[in-house]
Amino acid sequence: MTGVKQRNESAWLITPDGARVEPRLRQNMRTFADDDEVDLVIVGCGAGGSTLLQRMARSGARVVALDAGPFWDPEDDWVSDEAGSHALYWTEPREIGGSDPVPLGSNNSGRGVGGSMVHYAGYTPRFHPSDFRTMSDDGVGADWPIDYSDLKPYYDDIENELPVAGEDWPWGDPHGYPQRPHPVSGNGEIFQRGALASGITAKVGPVAISNGRFGNRPHCIYRGFCLQGCKVNAKASPLITHVPDALEHGAEVRADSMVTRIEIDERTGRATGVHYWRDGTEHFQRAKMVAVAGYSIETPRLLLNSTSKRFPNGLCNDFDQVGRYLMVQGAPQTAGRFDGEVRMWKGPPPEVSSEQFYETDPTKPYKRGFSIQTVSPLPITWAEHVMAQGHWGADFRNYMTDYVHWACLGALCEFLPQADNRITLAQEKDRHGMPIARFDYSQCDNDRALLKAATEVMERILKAAGADEVITIDRNAHLVGGARMAANENEGVVDADCRSFAVPNLLIVDGSVLPTQGSANPALTIMANAARAADRLLEATKGS
Repeated sequence: MTGVKQRNESAWLITPDGARVEPRLRQNMRTFADDDEVDLVIVGCGAGGSTLLQRMARSGARVVALDAGPFWDPEDDWVSDEAGSHALYWTEPREIGGSDPVPLGSNNSGRGVGGSMVHYAGYTPRFHPSDFRTMSDDGVGADWPIDYSDLKPYYDDIENELPVAGEDWPWGDPHGYPQRPHPVSGNGEIFQRGALASGITAKVGPVAISNGRFGNRPHCIYRGFCLQGCKVNAKASPLITHVPDALEHGAEVRADSMVTRIEIDERTGRATGVHYWRDGTEHFQRAKMVAVAGYSIETPRLLLNSTSKRFPNGLCNDFDQVGRYLMVQGAPQTAGRFDGEVRMWKGPPPEVSSEQFYETDPTKPYKRGFSIQTVSPLPITWAEHVMAQGHWGADFRNYMTDYVHWACLGALCEFLPQADNRITLAQEKDRHGMPIARFDYSQCDNDRALLKAATEVMERILKAAGADEVITIDRNAHLVGGARMAANENEGVVDADCRSFAVPNLLIVDGSVLPTQGSANPALTIMANAARAADRLLEATKGS
């Protein structure tokens, strides 16, 4: 515990009653003027931006993070109400296209300090060693310019800092977790029963939800609102983990600040700061170095909008790589009805999971694979599931009345990176005069085969557990890619240390740099990669 506290004191920066982050941290937060040339300005304060912010603040750097959304206070701002949590999502205008357009909003965008981790389900699996070499091993996707071993120590660190609870994990690189697994709810019991009958291994966890008091953070109370925002601060998100620790060490978080352009010195080719809007006024924050962490839509959008004489087609876009290879995960959900009450919302949504189908199976007609977890759609989302089956009127009401009898499983399918799945700028502009993003997406045959296989396995599990009816809805989740990490500038936007090939003092530390996405929620990998980037940056600074 001492080592965790030395790395991240956030759990001890919560008020003793567990209700909120110590108010003094925001009231007495160090602030910088726009004219102050800070050591680093970070665009975005989600998984990657917050981790980099905290690491750099602890090193003594003068660092400020700008976020387009509010600085949330869980005690005052969040409610145990599905509809009342809509403000957590990025819902500003975007265009979608392609043969399989991806709806944007609640399942893949965040708004405010903490980013989309504020409303993620807490699921924090690692990527597998095979994820870093899919082209070499499977002939699909792309190889990363780093290996699993490069991120392993950072996985260990972040899992302890959040912390993560779960059973010993047998897949990928087998490992344990710092906290014991949570007790299993009705939904988890259904999965375990069906998996056992189907010959499938299932484990409890991993979730970044405290199982027992951790510092001043309270135990999970299993209220089932993880996807909206944890009112009791048991679920880890940067808002209550790495951000408070960063403030304690002298960082500034400047909320409600929409960055519209990165400025470049035409003579030196170096970034000099960022233009942003706040309170209806345009500002420019000077900085010795810029890091972008706006995630897979807003990061490419910002780079493409940052044109100049040196970069007429967008910043870092000499080789037309910005915005390309954007990926989503196929995330179908299959529900089964049982005679007994299940009450699937009680407990962490991704409570029990299996990665038995994660790797390429040479006996199957597709490459790579999928994972399966319990999921727990709340009533509004459940209504969308039911309506997707064509039910309406009295039939629809009967399904909704039956809500307590349903269990639900969800898959994460590894869709492959394709160059034409990309972000471009649309003609329409937002309220700041900035062109909105257009996201074109089309599935390939391998993607469709994975969706079919995952759905068949989930149906088999639920029927083996005794379901008398099953229904499936096709969904997508977890954006990654768009500014990917690569061995050279012809194939990507940043190098192995997340430094831009084109601008020497520009970093990108969010999910947009991931070359592949695995069948895992990307949050833990984004944080681990940002922590590694911080170490590499500090090492380079010491050497210069």
